[in-house]
Amino acid sequence: MPHDFGLHDLMFLLRGALWTLALSAIAFAGGGLGGLIVALARSAKARAVRGAALGFVRANQGTPLLIQIFIVFFGANFAGWDISPLLAAAICFSVNGAAFLGETWAGCIAAVPDGQWQAAAALGLRRRATYARVVLPQAARIAVAPTVGFLVHLVKGTSLAALIGFVELSRAGQIVNNNTFAPLLVFGIIGALYFAICWPLSLASGRLERRLGDARRA
Repeated sequence: MPHDFGLHDLMFLLRGALWTLALSAIAFAGGGLGGLIVALARSAKARAVRGAALGFVRANQGTPLLIQIFIVFFGANFAGWDISPLLAAAICFSVNGAAFLGETWAGCIAAVPDGQWQAAAALGLRRRATYARVVLPQAARIAVAPTVGFLVHLVKGTSLAALIGFVELSRAGQIVNNNTFAPLLVFGIIGALYFAICWPLSLASGRLERRLGDARRA
């Protein structure tokens, strides 16, 4: 039976927002770890390693994320594996994030001037030490803005998980709207919650960029 929007509906939306944050955190952690591996592979000396990393990136960029989610979730269940919507979404967002961040961070590594490599070699640093002490710290400064931009995109993109039954913020909004018939109120609150999550990330990114810039000039 339809009912007026109440406190219990608001709490249901807030729980959906918490699941959105949880999925985003899991996917960002998994995507960040995979992205670092992909970025280093894209910058490797071995041509086969670079080619494999490039193939991984192209395969993910060339197919819609929604299709990847469907394949993992329905494919696993068809094969007899009892996989939850949360696990399926976490796997897909992590793999997709690894491809996106890997390509982005590889570009940031490539943006470090060649003179830095030459200076490290003149100091007798091995390739691994050059990455750890010279290249990656400088690449990290360049990567701040696109990485936070990806995180904001990831938070909003988690709404795709609703299509396999995961009750995150958007799906919670659909459920509440079906019970209250108050779409402007419900989706207005959802929009405000997404804004409350994403806007501070953008502000934090700007502050971090300025801080890193000041540290670099000091």
